[in-house]
Order: sequence, then C-alpha cells, then structure tokens
Amino acid sequence: MEINGKIIQKLPRQSGTSKAGNAWSKQTYILETINETYPKKVAFDFFGEDRINQFDAICEIGNLVTVSYDIESREFNGRWYTDIRGWKAVPYEAQAVPAQQSAPQPAAPAAMADPGMPTPPPPAEDAFLGGGDTDDIPF
Repeated sequence: MEINGKIIQKLPRQSGTSKAGNAWSKQTYILETINETYPKKVAFDFFGEDRINQFDAICEIGNLVTVSYDIESREFNGRWYTDIRGWKAVPYEAQAVPAQQSAPQPAAPAAMADPGMPTPPPPAEDAFLGGGDTDDIPF
C-alpha cells in the first residue's frame, strides 16, 4: 500500500537487542496526508539500520513523500499492537494533468444532436400526480 504526505515530525531513533541477541534499530516519522478533505496524521517507521540510512535523506521534515508500507498487528499479554512498517520512500510527484486534456464537456442539447438520430419521447405523465397537475410535489 502507499500513502502520500508531508513529513511533519521525526522521532528519536530507537535501538536495542532482541531476545536472540540480535541488534535492532527503528526510526519513526509522522506524516500528514495531502490531497484529502480532512488530512490525517500517520506514524510509520523504518526498521533496520540499512533501511533507515537508505530513506533518511528523503524523509526530512517538510519533504513531500510517497511511502510504501505494510500493516502488521501482533498480540502481547492480551493486547494488540499495530505497526505501519515502511519499506520504500520516494519524493512525492503530483499527478499533473497533460495540457491536451481539458475538463469534460457537457452533453450537447437535443437541438444540437445528430439530425440522423431520433429524438427521445417526452417523459410520460406521472400517475401519482393525477395526470396534469402542475404541482411537482408527489404528496
């Protein structure tokens, strides 16, 4: 999955040693979504020294980015925890509309339609309105 947004915060890097004795590190970023009516703040992280170093320059505060991520949940002592784990980040590129394309044009009125095409019949009177009532309220 992907999400587009602006990096608004970079939390301190965390590191430690697993139960198996392996060193680990994690860098968490806060992203605010763009191109939405109601922007959302999303915390995601890169896990592992190599990924942190690879994407650290792209994920600077103020940069617009597209982050590819996976969501994973796990249970610990009867509680569930969800991680948004980034695996790729690239600078955001807005989807530009090509110059040749323009806004869709409205359909032509019936008078301007192709003369070879038959004109659709007028709508039938609504039986609930008593046939010829001018009041368009159905009750």
